Amino acid sequence: MIYRNYKNVNKLENLYKISKACKRKKYKLFISNDIKLALKVKAFGIYIPSFIKNKMDYINLNIKNILVIGSAHSEKEINEKIKQRCKAIFLSPIFKNKNNKRLDITRFNLLTLNKNIKFYALGGINKFNIKKLKILNIKGFGAIKFFKQDKKKPA
Repeated sequence: MIYRNYKNVNKLENLYKISKACKRKKYKLFISNDIKLALKVKAFGIYIPSFIKNKMDYINLNIKNILVIGSAHSEKEINEKIKQRCKAIFLSPIFKNKNNKRLDITRFNLLTLNKNIKFYALGGINKFNIKKLKILNIKGFGAIKFFKQDKKKPA
């Protein structure tokens, strides 16, 4: 689970509850872009969003047993995340999304080729294209809308 709530004033109080729930369910909690907060709530790791550029504050986190992951949308951003010592990268958007942007399968595989890092696919994944993920160079995928149930239809 990635906690990326940048505007919440009661962040710490909520985060302690989330951290406890994650530990109970054996989920790995990653805190977005806040090393001190991640250490305070004993998170599994830290998540570096794609908009964080050339920040090298994350290099020594492996010493503190904090796993560093990030997100990227281009080859330049992939290289930035590798320099920031991310162990995994969420690469997106793989399929067409609301902004009409996408990497598509060929571009995704070209971007991940010869990179010694784990990649996860994000963006536009639905029941019609999920089978296409098998031909990607990925360790997994994330798809919030895909996993959310339609509340209008009975279960």
